[in-house]
Amino acid sequence: MPGSDHREHLDPRRHEGQRLPHHHDPRCGLLQRITAAAGEDHADLSIAIGRGDACHVDPESGAIRCGDRHGSRALLETVEMGVEAEQSPLVHPDHLEHAKAADERPVEHRDDGRCGVVSDTVDDHPHSGEPSPGTSVRLRMIAQGRGRWRRWEVRHGSSSARAPRRARSAGSDSSVSRGVSSPRPPLPHRGRTLWAVSTRPHLPDALAGSAWQNRPPGIEAALADLAAGPDPEGTAARLARVLESAPTLAATARGDADLAGRLVAICGAGRALAGIAANLGDAALDALRTPVPPGGEIAVDATDPVPALRRQVGARLLAIAGLDLTGRITMPAVGAALSDLADAAARAALDHALAGTEVTMAVIALGKWGGRELNYASDIDLVFVHEGDADAATDVAARFIALLAERTDGGVAFRVDADLRPEGAAGPLSRTIESYTAYWQQWAHTWEFQAMLKARHAAGDEELATAFLEAVRPFVHPESLGGDAVREIRAMKARTERLVSGPDELKRGVGGIRDVEFAVQLLQLVHGRADADLRSANTLEALERLGAGGYVRPDDAAALTAAYQWLRDVEHRIQLQDLRQTHSIPSDAAARTRLAKVMGYRDRPTQTALAQFEADLVRYRTAVRDIHERLFYRPLLEAFAAAAPAEKIDRQLVALGFTDSTAARTAVADLTTGLSRRSRLMQQLLPLMMEWLSIAPDPDLGLAQLRLLVAGEADNAALIGALRDNPGAAERLCRLLGTSRTAGRLLDRLPAMLPMLGDDAALVAAPPRAALVAAAIGRSEARDDHRARTLALHRFWSEHLVATIAADVAGLIDVVAVGRRLTDTADALVAGLLASAAAEVAAEGRTPPPVAVIALGKWGGGELTYASDLDGLIVFAPTGDPGDAATAARVAELLVESLASSPLGLPPPPLDLDLRPEGKKGVIARSLASYREYWERWALTWEHQALLRSRPAAGDPALGAEFLGAAHALAHPQRLDDEQVRAIRAMKARVEQERIPLGEDPDFHVKLGRGALADVEWAVQLLQMEHGHAIPALRTASTLQALAALHDAGVVDAEDAAALDAAYRFCAAVRNRLYLRAGRTRDSLPTDPIEAAVVARSLGYDLAPRTALRQEYRRLTRRARRVVERRFYGS
Repeated sequence: MPGSDHREHLDPRRHEGQRLPHHHDPRCGLLQRITAAAGEDHADLSIAIGRGDACHVDPESGAIRCGDRHGSRALLETVEMGVEAEQSPLVHPDHLEHAKAADERPVEHRDDGRCGVVSDTVDDHPHSGEPSPGTSVRLRMIAQGRGRWRRWEVRHGSSSARAPRRARSAGSDSSVSRGVSSPRPPLPHRGRTLWAVSTRPHLPDALAGSAWQNRPPGIEAALADLAAGPDPEGTAARLARVLESAPTLAATARGDADLAGRLVAICGAGRALAGIAANLGDAALDALRTPVPPGGEIAVDATDPVPALRRQVGARLLAIAGLDLTGRITMPAVGAALSDLADAAARAALDHALAGTEVTMAVIALGKWGGRELNYASDIDLVFVHEGDADAATDVAARFIALLAERTDGGVAFRVDADLRPEGAAGPLSRTIESYTAYWQQWAHTWEFQAMLKARHAAGDEELATAFLEAVRPFVHPESLGGDAVREIRAMKARTERLVSGPDELKRGVGGIRDVEFAVQLLQLVHGRADADLRSANTLEALERLGAGGYVRPDDAAALTAAYQWLRDVEHRIQLQDLRQTHSIPSDAAARTRLAKVMGYRDRPTQTALAQFEADLVRYRTAVRDIHERLFYRPLLEAFAAAAPAEKIDRQLVALGFTDSTAARTAVADLTTGLSRRSRLMQQLLPLMMEWLSIAPDPDLGLAQLRLLVAGEADNAALIGALRDNPGAAERLCRLLGTSRTAGRLLDRLPAMLPMLGDDAALVAAPPRAALVAAAIGRSEARDDHRARTLALHRFWSEHLVATIAADVAGLIDVVAVGRRLTDTADALVAGLLASAAAEVAAEGRTPPPVAVIALGKWGGGELTYASDLDGLIVFAPTGDPGDAATAARVAELLVESLASSPLGLPPPPLDLDLRPEGKKGVIARSLASYREYWERWALTWEHQALLRSRPAAGDPALGAEFLGAAHALAHPQRLDDEQVRAIRAMKARVEQERIPLGEDPDFHVKLGRGALADVEWAVQLLQMEHGHAIPALRTASTLQALAALHDAGVVDAEDAAALDAAYRFCAAVRNRLYLRAGRTRDSLPTDPIEAAVVARSLGYDLAPRTALRQEYRRLTRRARRVVERRFYGS
């Protein structure tokens, strides 16, 4: 045994002289000596059988009694023996499970044997004396515990003892068969030794000297429970403490198996209950013998109420736990009993707190207390309502909380949580009904009304409580419930899930308790307005009514009920260990095994208690999540199939966030009705897709675009089948369609891109720029005419654009990565189109000179947004041919034209050459010498500034590099004089005043607003021009890279750099979402509240989205503007 030395107990001299009486059964000769050795685990007994030792055979029962090291007797009710030859073994040495079934009848019903019983497991020929060479002896010991026969195979080793193997007889009933629970180390070798483990419980050391030390009959079953249950040694130690503190209880339990069982159960559950029982002493007797949960009022001492209140709450808690742990009441009854106990304690505390005052007050129970489904360690959530003086009412409420929550030596009666009141912890403890109503009308969030679903009167003035409940009812169940209200609740649920620390969170995790409660409450909010029968505060009762009313499928309601009760049972067992408010399953295996056994699981021959528990945990949580995800959508489709009234369907559609319920109803009907393969497939898919669409920023847009996509695709059945087989892609598709009109139009034309949506690795891993350029030029060279090349390259752009949008909307890449990917794709697109234009000009009979396209602005900086044009310049290198300029201009014109329109109907960003010398009046392509001449003679300071972001994007690389060298010499002068600085500032001020278009909100303009994109760019560029000549790291076209270099060089401090960086990234991300939403360039936050909320939700602002987005804009841009005013304007 672990940690034990058995040599002393195996000494053959200990039992010298004791002989096993010879019996007529010839197999008795095989047992010559028996040594009994008790292991360190007091629940087990190791039996070693070898030469030189013997045991006693009871002449009446035939049982073999063996002495142990404590001098007590161990009982083996029967031993079955047999000899098998190695040539034809009865039991294969490595596969003991092939043994035949043993005789499992009670001993008294078997053949009249003494040391053994004739059974079918051995040969019938006689054996006597020692085994002959080449044979081995197999014993089977059967011990009785709690009415079950348990069996082990025991083998005789020819040279050394072996650890017993987990074994199971073939054909045996697993409910009565037990194998050794874990391998044991081999016993020291003394001759030929046989050994096994008996589960007949040995009296634990901790109980020696207790009232149970002589093992009265009433405790045998309890000892068996202790041995097989959680933490036997710890349980025994706690039990000993309880028995010592309660002699009457201990004596009574000796003859009361039920009482003994409850004692073992509460001590096995953990320290807290055992501590309560020990503190109560003999007063725990009544609590542990009650057949039903105790009720009635709680009486407290007027002068010192807290100890008496705590003691009575503890006694009743002990009674409830004793009934629960021994299976006499189920989870719903436990929750109701604990809630009734809290009611009684609240009434006693409130009566005491109100004594001597003129305040009229009621306590309104909320949460699990309100639903009469309280946990063992729950806070009691509540609000106070009063009539009379507000200050006096606050004092009463404070005294009430102190009476229940004041800590004593025995802990607290109940922890009280009043934070669900208006304004939370900052609000007054108690309010009048009028004050509550005013708050509900002006300030309350939807989740606050959701909390009131469980409101009920718990203590105090009943008439006042009734008035409160009537006042809140119209807010909880209004005449109409908008989609935003339900969306807010679901957003809070999703945010709560994101905050969960790990997979073992039982309450808030995926497939946990909150999934069931949330689903039930949401259905109550949606349908409770029209169906008053659904307005139950109790989760299981409401679930039953939802099933009966057809709002939930009956089988789903039954599955959720079973899972909820099991999960709540686990939660209770976790909390009972220390009566702490915890909802996490322990992570280590030992603690999880203990929890499994407190839940009632026991080791089996083929599966441990922990493995059984883990399997049920996965099964129940998977069922909960599966039903939770489709709970609202399957009934919706069934309502369509049953031609339910439009009002009922519309109510559910609106609750799911579809504001245009008529259009949504039409779309759903169009997608699912009929007998076509498409309709059948959509009937399977749509329940999940409606879930995913409903949490998209714009469910109406998503559903409308899904309808167009499915109906417009010629092979729509294949398309839908692909989505069915790739649920990840289907989910991404719903989010994408509910976010972006641009994505919807692209996917309508490129349905082959759909499977990629579910592949995170493919979406994130964008090809490098060089590979993109090579791919684009390859597509161009593979086609014969310019139009075909243009079409192929536009498709190339669209494919990569879809992938970038999908990765962006899925949150797989940030705004910087979006800019980089758009820039690389634009470079490749322009390179391919430039090659195509040059080939077309060559086909016209002219030889184009070397041409390079120089990117400027956000394209040059590698920071494109979806709304960006491609600002650029075109330069050519003369070859000496007088027609070079005209030929280069022809190539440039074809390039611009090929980007201006698209055969796909979705043109890429246009090439904007307006920053060229002389603007729109200037020639479209120039030589580098011509650019230099213009810059030296005519260029203004802002034109030099524009060259800061120049970068060769396509065409001849040597020419591009030469252009960049000339541009940098102008953009990074040795000295920027005051006149140049004033010119830059004047141009910036002019832009601010003149360039914001009419109809756009200047206060929330992400491009030109104060502290927005242009502010950051101009401030950084001014500093680049001032310091770039001296600091080479500043000679970068990227705004954010330049900002980082300014910080690294000490030009800008960390706080200012962080403010500019945050504002730039935020405004770029918002600009991207504005474009995706509208399908066109929009640079200010929408003034329409609904449209603004959609954009905000697409950016992740789920709670009060419009307000949250505007507040974030103000916060970030104001910080950035202060930096701009100081570092750019010098103010």
